[in-house]
Amino acid sequence: MCGIVGIVGKSPVNQSLFDALTVLQHRGQDAAGIVTSDQGKLYLRKDNGLVRDVFHTRHMRRLTGNSGIGHVRYPTAGSSTSAEAQPLYVNSPYGITLAHNGNLTNSDNLKRDLYSTDRRHLNTNSDSEVLLNVLAHELQILEKNQLSPQDIFKAVREVFKRCKGAYAAVALISGHGLLCFRDPYGIRPAVYGKRETENGTEFMVASESVALDALGYELIDDIGPGHAVFISEDGQLHTEKCIEEDTFAPCIFEHVYLARPDSLIDNVSVYKARLRMGEKLAEKILREWPDHDIDVVIPIPDTSTTSAMQLANELNLKMRHGFIKNRYIGRTFIMPGQQMRKKSVRQKLNAIDLEFGGKNVLLVDDSIVRGTTSGQIIEMAREAGANKVYFASAAPPVRYPNVYGIDMPAADELIAHNRTEEEIGEIIGADKIIYQDVDAMVEAVQEGNPKIKTFDLSVFTGEYVTGDIDMNYLQELEQRRNDMAKSSQETSEIENSAMVMDLHNQ
Repeated sequence: MCGIVGIVGKSPVNQSLFDALTVLQHRGQDAAGIVTSDQGKLYLRKDNGLVRDVFHTRHMRRLTGNSGIGHVRYPTAGSSTSAEAQPLYVNSPYGITLAHNGNLTNSDNLKRDLYSTDRRHLNTNSDSEVLLNVLAHELQILEKNQLSPQDIFKAVREVFKRCKGAYAAVALISGHGLLCFRDPYGIRPAVYGKRETENGTEFMVASESVALDALGYELIDDIGPGHAVFISEDGQLHTEKCIEEDTFAPCIFEHVYLARPDSLIDNVSVYKARLRMGEKLAEKILREWPDHDIDVVIPIPDTSTTSAMQLANELNLKMRHGFIKNRYIGRTFIMPGQQMRKKSVRQKLNAIDLEFGGKNVLLVDDSIVRGTTSGQIIEMAREAGANKVYFASAAPPVRYPNVYGIDMPAADELIAHNRTEEEIGEIIGADKIIYQDVDAMVEAVQEGNPKIKTFDLSVFTGEYVTGDIDMNYLQELEQRRNDMAKSSQETSEIENSAMVMDLHNQ
């Protein structure tokens, strides 16, 4: 999960890109970057950290030009060193810089092909660099000094043939314009919009519609599965479907947790989808536990608040904000190490004792991944005086790893993997645990857009929509993603990167 943005404007875009990235900060807190284009030259600033910490006045002054792209990252396939902060750049052909949200599932094979066949060099472990070089190669073999929109779409078609997995990408092609494309399954989201100014029409692409809203852009549409949008430097918009057939299967976890509630994704209101999740969870409680003794519903802020509000309403119970959140602590789900996640929970949340004292409380969260955070929150509720602590998840049990750009851990780090719901409740210390049903979750989102017939449900069902994931792949993924291996890799890469001149900060 990362956030991407691109703008072709009629005036300098550096401030707009910065503002858009702050709105998308929830999609990645590990690193941030912006590239702008001005009279054939590209200007780059990127580094580890939050948007507000990466960009200072001296950096913004250097980011000149009326077009540019930006990225906020949290690490999945690569590492969390600044060497892999995005956007990434290749000088041939034309000069191309790219930012990417998602994960390529055939990255290893593509790396071999890029080296042995395409004669291209990779300098990081990031699959985003692989995607960039595949695009660059397909543009280069066209052997044209000046590209037409159809030339660019032809290259994107070849990218779709070669690159498997999930990817929403935005690229700036020097001397030509801005390109954004979404994989044939549409797993990761992307939208585009426009705004009218006194100097003409400006266009913007982004991961979520909320970024367009914040900058005063009108949403035109989602970028469809296997579609591409190209905006020339002079502000001409071109769109194309670059595949013959698509199997639309957007990631449902965007609606569960990842996206902001004020976003529209594939014409579905995230806010309304979460309301319906709460409603359906309440229906399950009334159906399976009609004689419940719940006194109060307490959401675990912030993502679950919408579902908890509707759940409480359906159960005719009060909802109370029993936990106060420290707004200056990042999202624990996307922190890079288990020890950091553990340490951050009590720094992030504090219980209000009077909301718990002597009560049977139903805690509501959007999902349960590792279970470590859930266990600590239940412990906090008991310390605050709760009589009984029940725990409800607006999503079904997360039993399988994600391979499409969400850094969910290895299967054996998922608390629900190979465990019953009763066992999960016992481990996290809940008096009772209630999970959403898969069908109910799908209905909650699908009601917003019945045209979506399929979703990526892989973390809940173990069925991977791209059809190229087997046990060997998952075993290799497990080896890469365990926290100890990641920590060791990052230490090694930080030491190595100290020997490389950091050109983008000069």
